Amino acid sequence: MVAVQGKTRPPHTQAEMPSLVAKSALRAALRSRCAVTGSRFLATHQNPASEQQQSVREDYQESTKIPDFSKYRTKQSVDGSRSFSYFMSGTLGLIAAAGAQATVSDFLANMSASADVLALAKVELDLAKIPEGKNVIIKWRGKPVFIRHRTADEIEEANNIDVSSLRDPQKDEERVKKPEWLVMLGVCTHLGCVPIGEAGEYGGWFCPCHGSHYDICTSISMSCCAG
Repeated sequence: MVAVQGKTRPPHTQAEMPSLVAKSALRAALRSRCAVTGSRFLATHQNPASEQQQSVREDYQESTKIPDFSKYRTKQSVDGSRSFSYFMSGTLGLIAAAGAQATVSDFLANMSASADVLALAKVELDLAKIPEGKNVIIKWRGKPVFIRHRTADEIEEANNIDVSSLRDPQKDEERVKKPEWLVMLGVCTHLGCVPIGEAGEYGGWFCPCHGSHYDICTSISMSCCAG
């Protein structure tokens, strides 16, 4: 006997056993079927957007194809636009260089000396017309320039001067490039006066403003000049 909710029922007979087993298997199959259907329903209704996006992506990949122009490219260039890029870069570089050249040229032209200034900066003189032992005075940039054609005795006298006795000691060979020609700016170093040639105690130049005496190589031998 089997008790069911306080009641007793007779045990199953052997004839009823196969039907009971079939019913149990049917119930188990139905439960499994319901579980699979429920999981599919949840998966379908929980994230419908992702499935839609996946479907659109697959359709896009199948329907959209990027064209290939490899057969039109040259064998020397992998990138088809490289030549154009080089051309544009070179063109822009040339334009920039031309602009910079024009700017620099205008700047240098504004800073350079004018024609009249350049004309005053250059003076030409025929030295062959100056005899030995004589002075010539020319004007350069508004200032006097003394040019003396020295004799052999004057050159020897200039080389024998004791430079230690001078207020501004300097050898004669350091003052001239050619011993026979002495070129100097004819302005006294004291107050800018113009000395007188072939005068003074040393036979060179004499400044009448404050009594400065210069020798044959224009060294200050006796004066109140600064040097």
